[in-house]
Amino acid sequence: MELRRVSFDHPDAVRLNKEVQAEYGRRYQGDGDATPLDPSMFEPPNGLYVIAYDEDGIPIASGGWRAREAGEEGYSDGDAEIKRMYVVEALRGNGLARRILAHLEADARTAGRVRMVLETGIAQPEAIALYSSSGYEPCAKFGYYRFSESSRCFAKPLQP
Repeated sequence: MELRRVSFDHPDAVRLNKEVQAEYGRRYQGDGDATPLDPSMFEPPNGLYVIAYDEDGIPIASGGWRAREAGEEGYSDGDAEIKRMYVVEALRGNGLARRILAHLEADARTAGRVRMVLETGIAQPEAIALYSSSGYEPCAKFGYYRFSESSRCFAKPLQP
């Protein structure tokens, strides 16, 4: 597997994002994640978006983080929010998400972020298990879905 930094509007990112949105739609009986996202949110030093490619150059997983600060949506100053973590279905369970997560954490730490946060939902038990086993703990709700009953928010300090 090779991790490559790409823009959030890169054709491979767009394709993987459509796949993850379709999965969210199936799991939550809706249209997917409606959180407003702009490619500029993932540009260093205020964010990062990566795609994992297999040995044949096929995109197989993705993930990103974006800088967030305190405000009405419940973030704290210095937050780095994980967005669009996704592994193609055929390759799940092989540690790809865990490798991407570690890469994102290291990058956010280097960028001076102090806490990694994420929002997921009750229809994604494998995501909750990944984050819990990676040191994330439940936290006060934040972000676009902070009032949703099915939303679950997690945080992990980024130690220098």
